[in-house]
Amino acid sequence: MAPPILKLDNMMLTFGGTPLLNGANLQVEPDDRICLVGRNGSGKSTLMKMAAGIVEPQSGEIFKHPSATVRYLEQAPDFDQHKTVRTYAEAGLGPGDDPHRVTYLMEHLGLSGDEDPQQLSGGEARRAALVRVMAPQPDVLLLDEPTNHLDLPTIEWLEVELKRMRGALVVISHDRRFLENVSRSTIWLDRGTARRLNQGFGSFEAWRDRVLEEEEIEQHKLGRTILREEHWLRYGVTARRKRNVRRLSELHDLRARHRNHRGPTGTIEVTKSEARESGKLVIEAEAVSKSYAARRIVDDFSIRIHRGDRLGFVGPNGAGKTTLLKLLTGQLKCDSGSVRLGANLEIATLDQKRDDLDLNQTLEHFLTDGRGSNLLVNGEQRHVTGYMKDFLFQPEQARTPIRELSGGERARLILARNLARPANLIVLDEPTNDLDMETLDLLQEIVAGFAGTVILVSHDRDFLDRTVSSIIAPANPSNPDGQWLRYAGGYTDMLAQRGQASAERKQAREKNATRNTSAKPTEPKGKLSYKQKFALETLPVKISEAEDQANQLENKMANPDFFARDPDGFSKTAEELSSLRVALAKMEEEWLELEMLRESLENGA
Repeated sequence: MAPPILKLDNMMLTFGGTPLLNGANLQVEPDDRICLVGRNGSGKSTLMKMAAGIVEPQSGEIFKHPSATVRYLEQAPDFDQHKTVRTYAEAGLGPGDDPHRVTYLMEHLGLSGDEDPQQLSGGEARRAALVRVMAPQPDVLLLDEPTNHLDLPTIEWLEVELKRMRGALVVISHDRRFLENVSRSTIWLDRGTARRLNQGFGSFEAWRDRVLEEEEIEQHKLGRTILREEHWLRYGVTARRKRNVRRLSELHDLRARHRNHRGPTGTIEVTKSEARESGKLVIEAEAVSKSYAARRIVDDFSIRIHRGDRLGFVGPNGAGKTTLLKLLTGQLKCDSGSVRLGANLEIATLDQKRDDLDLNQTLEHFLTDGRGSNLLVNGEQRHVTGYMKDFLFQPEQARTPIRELSGGERARLILARNLARPANLIVLDEPTNDLDMETLDLLQEIVAGFAGTVILVSHDRDFLDRTVSSIIAPANPSNPDGQWLRYAGGYTDMLAQRGQASAERKQAREKNATRNTSAKPTEPKGKLSYKQKFALETLPVKISEAEDQANQLENKMANPDFFARDPDGFSKTAEELSSLRVALAKMEEEWLELEMLRESLENGA
């Protein structure tokens, strides 16, 4: 085993109440790939800041190899005193670091370097911060929520780049798929202590559940031992005074252990407040278009969204996901086309920018809209402190200003308020940012069990696969041009459908190329062959029949109950529809080639 290049021993930190860190350890060896996981407020970011030398522990020892370089990606980077992104990024370089590495990373992350750091969007700020910490190629790279505000292509690029890096990696993230792809070890920060699993995040949740189950069994055994000792003390033999004193002392120790045991943090158990049922047709958009200056964001987009649908919007940052979402929900007017909202719609929106947060408000004021100490949840009056407990806030936090909450706690607070409001259409724009795994699980269950309709924008691949029944994505993700397509299933299903269509087209091109190069030279013909004529006459009928069949399959999949009732049937229908679309495209291409050949021959005759 290689000696550690960074080691934190017995970290202690408390803010006057229950210790945040109570003997937590972190050891980083060369080439480590560690994910640091735990509930919001468990001290993950604090422990990482201790490793970066930003926060001092109250006690404990920190060792860093004298020649080792450490870089830390914080959740809120400081761009003050930097006029451009390039000067900000280059400020992170050491004396011997290669400045061309900054240029390389900026090119791959879509930055020119001339951007004003004060005018950056959330995604651009995260990219700039990544350039700064990755360019020096440090011995230890500490990343705190690196995927927040990044689009899916950038996240996938980042995964590849992190796998190629030579140094060690410690990462905090809520993105399950990202952690599974980059980690080889897991450190679980729980109730102030750190437990290590020498396997990646893919094995973590099963291991965590076993640990908690064993702990519960141990506490049960401890309780039984205490009862047995108390019985002996009352009714046992009173001789051997010294022995009795010893057993009494041991009993006091057992009681103290049982009394002081901190159980795992509870889980959030709530449901969404549902309004009366909406109409069957929730949203209907016909030929919707929207442009900004000369750039087309949405071009001739049509869709019908029915009650019970769960749509996910994906695509690169700047492709227009939020714009399309606002067009469909009536928050933005389209340049052309029409959008019709269904009857009885009551919409609850969770915005990615958290625009409705007044940091000076207290939690109580925010949850009740300043209307006292009670709020209405599912038609019942609830006291705000009781409702806060459902979301793992302590009663004494009721009068705490929002500015004192962590990013994850703020996200949980907004979720609490939105879930209390009646709705039959939930609109979620980047809902997974800053949420811990357990809260993500809750949100997933709410979306899956919600009787109404859900539309969400997300870059979390695992969350999309677990929640949505169809995906809306740019037709050309590498160069969005306003064309959007709908795919059945989740994110992985979309990739499969795109990959299948791409493979079919590639295979057809290769066959045509092989056929053209291997064919024997023949005399130029002045007319179509019998086979070509027959195909030219029959293809329009076949294309029409295929279009009718595709429409039938689309109508079948549009039934909101189909996916819930028969997931396997839904998947088979989606595969059949995907194959049919590929075949339809091939027939249309073949007919077009024959038609162009016919015109060419007629003009040359």
